[in-house]
Amino acid sequence: MTPDSRTTADADPHSTAGTPPRFSELDLALVDALQAAPRAPWSQIGRALGVDATTVARRWERLRANGLAWVTAYGAPKWITVAYVEVRCRPRALEAVSLALAGMPWVFSVDETAGDFDLLASVNAADLPSLGRSVHGLIGGLKGVRSTRTRLGITLYSEGGDWRMRAMEPAGHAELAAPRAPGATVYSALTHHPPAPEDQALLAALGADGRLSYTELGAKAGMSEHTARRRLQRLVRDGDITLRCDLAHPLAGLSTVVLYRAAVPHTHLAAVGQALSRLEEVRLAVSVSGSDNLLVMVWLRGLHAVDPFEALLAERFPLLRVNDRTVVLRSRKRMGRLLDPAGRATGHVPFAMPRAWFPADGASPEWTATPR
Repeated sequence: MTPDSRTTADADPHSTAGTPPRFSELDLALVDALQAAPRAPWSQIGRALGVDATTVARRWERLRANGLAWVTAYGAPKWITVAYVEVRCRPRALEAVSLALAGMPWVFSVDETAGDFDLLASVNAADLPSLGRSVHGLIGGLKGVRSTRTRLGITLYSEGGDWRMRAMEPAGHAELAAPRAPGATVYSALTHHPPAPEDQALLAALGADGRLSYTELGAKAGMSEHTARRRLQRLVRDGDITLRCDLAHPLAGLSTVVLYRAAVPHTHLAAVGQALSRLEEVRLAVSVSGSDNLLVMVWLRGLHAVDPFEALLAERFPLLRVNDRTVVLRSRKRMGRLLDPAGRATGHVPFAMPRAWFPADGASPEWTATPR
């Protein structure tokens, strides 16, 4: 059976009235292909999947329109300061606080959790002082927030842009770009000059749709097609941009997200972090400040998969001590995308850094503008 010679229900998984749209096998393979090469032409993606370019383009548009999958872009972690803020809320304030956090352009992800904190907000800032002012003033000042605890991101071993669906046939990978070599990126703690306005405009446009054609990209960024192509190719070559394909994971069978706070002896931290990043379940592995010096996020196929995964951790990483396990109840926002309870994208909040000051007159704080 060819990848597209399927039953009607499988060929159009979004057509059943009254039920959430889901992924077919070909859809998942398409997501896998775009995770490997987010901006590859449809002809190349089609060859990797064994179907024609028109078919994959049509199926992608259906996935994107239904909020099931999307390609986005953001700046490299080496230029920003990142922290993971555990937020505890007052009773009945969770919904309001979660929505407020999701609307902040410098809070790039928000997860509602079942554990000893209520929300995990992943945030970025230009430097440590502005990070501290923003967390304490903007998050801590929200009505309904009881307390916050901040874990500064230090070294990133893997993140969502490195994760793969692993649904494509092995032969298809040879058609696409070579996989990125595993490595580690140290987050910045210093103030850097912001990217040139032209590059900020490209990042903003690609954040909304990472597969814009160069003609569309140039029009949205206010430059010629040739300039857009040249500048984007430089950003990719220099590692100054991350392009990634994401998906509504609950509808792809990955219903359980677990956060682990763990401790590893410092002399073994880098080796353990990089080895963890190669596990197929791991979405995020990052060293952080605090006695629990490693934060790990995994996507699993149900609560039944938690114990086997933790047994695997114990077997492969005897030096790793898991001190806390937190289950994510819902992802409200992921890398700027607003998500519904099924994980589908319903909107996009462009990235922006928080301002380094707060109004003296008690007015609402503002954020720096991101070019659109």
